Amino acid sequence: MGAGAQALTHAAELLVTLDPGLVQIVSLSLRVSFAAVVIATLAGLPLGATIAVARFPGRQVLIVILNALLGLPSVVVGLAVYLLLSRAGPLGSMGILFTPSAMVFAQAILVAPIIAALSRQSIEDAWREYEEQLRSLGAAPVQAGLTLVWDCRFSLLTTVLAGFGRAVAEVGAVMIVGGNIDGVTRVMTTAIALETSMGDLPLALGLGFILLSLVLALNAAAQVIKEAAQHRYG
Repeated sequence: MGAGAQALTHAAELLVTLDPGLVQIVSLSLRVSFAAVVIATLAGLPLGATIAVARFPGRQVLIVILNALLGLPSVVVGLAVYLLLSRAGPLGSMGILFTPSAMVFAQAILVAPIIAALSRQSIEDAWREYEEQLRSLGAAPVQAGLTLVWDCRFSLLTTVLAGFGRAVAEVGAVMIVGGNIDGVTRVMTTAIALETSMGDLPLALGLGFILLSLVLALNAAAQVIKEAAQHRYG
């Protein structure tokens, strides 16, 4: 049996037996990414809705900046967060560098622009369709925004899923601010990079299979939600 086949066999054993080390890494990955997406949603969704409904000077510039942030390099975010949280940084007194909290912070910064930009587009499309009706009913901007958020809830849910997929597959920023400490800040992406470099292919393959399956599941869920919304509203 070749080395590749042996690595695959051992990886399958780790998955079937629910290896404690593998489970710990996957669990931490999911917790960090989920927390980051919740924070990013609470920040990005209201921002996207406000930009979609309100009209103010500099709005187009803000939209351009927001869209540009969709391609924000993760290593740049990691560096910025590292400087903020280091002992010499303005937030150094918090003492959270190289902890899961720092990783949540970095991932939230990466995901928030995605949720804000995509939700802005969805809500603005709905605003064009219902603007006259909402204005005739005397809806204030906040009321109009909340109404449109509810109307777009299915597309917004797919946006949140896209944000989660971005978070869970991220490696650069979390490695910089988390330090990839075994049993403390090691998540799936950083573990795959480290274990591959060390030659521990079974664990890397096992984590890679889980990560790939998770990403596929998220995309499948987004497609199901999209089709359900299209069927419901015609």
